[in-house]
Amino acid sequence: MNTSQEYKSKDCSSALGQNFEQKINKARLNLISMMILALYKVRMVNYMDLANVFDSSANAESSMRRIQCYMADFDLPMILVSSFIFEILPEKKNLVFVLDRTNLKFGEANINILMLRICYKNNAIPIMFTMLDKRGNSDTVERIEFIRQFINWFGNDCIDCLLADRELVGPIWLEYLTQNKIKYHIRLRDIFKVSCFDKNEEKPVFRLFNKLQ
Repeated sequence: MNTSQEYKSKDCSSALGQNFEQKINKARLNLISMMILALYKVRMVNYMDLANVFDSSANAESSMRRIQCYMADFDLPMILVSSFIFEILPEKKNLVFVLDRTNLKFGEANINILMLRICYKNNAIPIMFTMLDKRGNSDTVERIEFIRQFINWFGNDCIDCLLADRELVGPIWLEYLTQNKIKYHIRLRDIFKVSCFDKNEEKPVFRLFNKLQ
């Protein structure tokens, strides 16, 4: 088996070409391939770090300028990336999805990302994301539109269930998942109240588990 960096780069370019053919030109596909391999090696997104390990005869400064131009000028549609990830998945049925949100700061800028990932062999593979133009939690409309977009692209037959944290709740949101036959497992805050029909009362959910160690 040929394990050279040049061979890996060509192999990666070939795989990308099969999915992005006639949508992205060859020069950009080669650059994306080199960036993927560089990210795998350095595990950082700093442009100079990536440029230093590029499989290219050009010097690092030239490679960095090439990355900068690509990132500044080229818009890579989400559907192309998501379709590529979905296409190369070893399994496409009974998938466990994770919906999560991350809020961080880059300098003075707030970055708030709503991310959909697929669980596979103890890894969570990102397949879609959307940027929230605000701080804090996503709202019901944003979550529904996000999942609706996935269903429009890939259908809901591939979904076994959806996992989410306790901030991703709400009656309309849960009703939407139920109507679309999407099973869900979502954490509850311990102070959430549940109805105890046998006693005709409400109590905090943590009391249901008081007897557990």
